[in-house]
Amino acid sequence: MIEPTDASTTAEEPAVRPPAAGAPVEHPTGGRELAVGTAMLASIVGVVSALTGALLVVVNLTGHAFGAWRSPESLSPGLIGAAMLGVTPGLFAVGRARAWEEVRTLLLPLVVVLVGLFAVSVPNGGELQAVRGGPLFLVLFSLGWVAVLGLLGLSALLCLLRQYLKPARPRGERGVPLPGWSKPVLAVLGSAWFGIGAGLLALPGFWADFVPWTVGRADAQALGVWALALGIGVLGSLAEDDLDRTRPALLALPGVALAVTVELAVHATRVHWGSGGGPALLSMVGGLLVAGVTGRWLLARGSATGPMVEGQELRTNVADLT
Repeated sequence: MIEPTDASTTAEEPAVRPPAAGAPVEHPTGGRELAVGTAMLASIVGVVSALTGALLVVVNLTGHAFGAWRSPESLSPGLIGAAMLGVTPGLFAVGRARAWEEVRTLLLPLVVVLVGLFAVSVPNGGELQAVRGGPLFLVLFSLGWVAVLGLLGLSALLCLLRQYLKPARPRGERGVPLPGWSKPVLAVLGSAWFGIGAGLLALPGFWADFVPWTVGRADAQALGVWALALGIGVLGSLAEDDLDRTRPALLALPGVALAVTVELAVHATRVHWGSGGGPALLSMVGGLLVAGVTGRWLLARGSATGPMVEGQELRTNVADLT
């Protein structure tokens, strides 16, 4: 005699098969595969930035204005060196990424810096140490500055073109989305850096008056290039809305903020803190530090929680139904 059974006990639960050991797992965020050349370029620029930035920071911290062009104050070339030194941790982290979309919030601003600094150096060639004359080391440094920037800028543009020629995979679910409260803050921070950078780059004679220390035309435009790149990076992270795709940039932001803070602290007597530009600069630099540290914390917390895998979600849905 066959005993009747409950339909719920005879219903066969769908089997959930975990991926086989060693099987390739598709990157959840999709996107374009990161080209080897792009990763190599980031590492090369990281080495150049670390060496050049450290040289600019150390020499200018002593009070001597040292740079590719003549500067009225040592603070401006020191800040340029601090930005170069601070971004290097993010550049060295690019090689660990698998998709272009994981690094573009850092590498797109990097292209802006390389091309922008070269574009600033050429029109201001009359201010270069090689043209104005001076110690041999400064002359050679200014010549190398222009040559290396031109070579790296061209290489960056070629790598960028190659990246966008690669086929793009469909994007899956976001790994760690930005919290809602952070988006207005990032929008204001990114717009502030972008705006002051665009102003210094396009109208250095006018916007240089808002810089709370004495700057020349080349200084103002070079600082504008860096400010513009920082604004693009912050706004790009806002557009990505995925902290998984901003890992290298989250290393660069606090690095730049800390290096710039040290430079400003040592040259504090050179800065007109009573003007509006002084407090505004501090708030913008502090915003970079807070954004980077908070982003790293949110990313670590989101990664520890981890996304719900397909099998767990299916079993949860079956349990809810029964």
